Amino acid sequence: MKAFTQITGLACPLDRANVDTDAIIPKQFLKSIKRTGFGPYLFDEWRYTNYGEPDMDCTNRPLNEDFVLNQARYKGAQVLLARENFGCGSSREHAPWAIDDYGFRVIIAPSFADIFYNNCFKNGILPIVASAEQVDQLFKECESTEGYELNVDLPSQTVTLPSGASFSFDVSETSKKNLLNGLDEIGLTLEHADKIKAFENQHKVSQPWLFT
Repeated sequence: MKAFTQITGLACPLDRANVDTDAIIPKQFLKSIKRTGFGPYLFDEWRYTNYGEPDMDCTNRPLNEDFVLNQARYKGAQVLLARENFGCGSSREHAPWAIDDYGFRVIIAPSFADIFYNNCFKNGILPIVASAEQVDQLFKECESTEGYELNVDLPSQTVTLPSGASFSFDVSETSKKNLLNGLDEIGLTLEHADKIKAFENQHKVSQPWLFT
């Protein structure tokens, strides 16, 4: 998993509440478990005007020109601004996979669905809960200012605006430590690989009949 420390990245405003995981990555793309290759299908039904299929080449698909991700000014954005209850719906981990594969490293919203929120940390994405007033300000400034960038610093737990103003955000110590070090559950387990190996070796000696 990619570690996260801090970024200064272009922000993109997705002005919709209750965005569910089926909108983030539609059900037909859930057959793969490779974690990569989902970026072109992020928000598929909103980005394109035709129906998307797995392994479809999206290069020449007809675009919905009104959708925010298709606007040239937001190309390469790394910070996604969203409204309340982002990531609701099913627990599919493909949703953060698609967001990460597209290139977003941070999502800022007034609230998130719990499972999606935790899945973000497990996949190198920093989800930030900000007040509705703070999110409104970010939307207004982002939409009125082309090239609007935010500095997001995980060690200090701050978001800094182009004006120099900043606000802090909360994150659990465990989630913060894991994201700073790029550790998911597998990575955390592998930190104890020597102890696990020693236990298995002792287990084979004490109970050899289990291994015959």
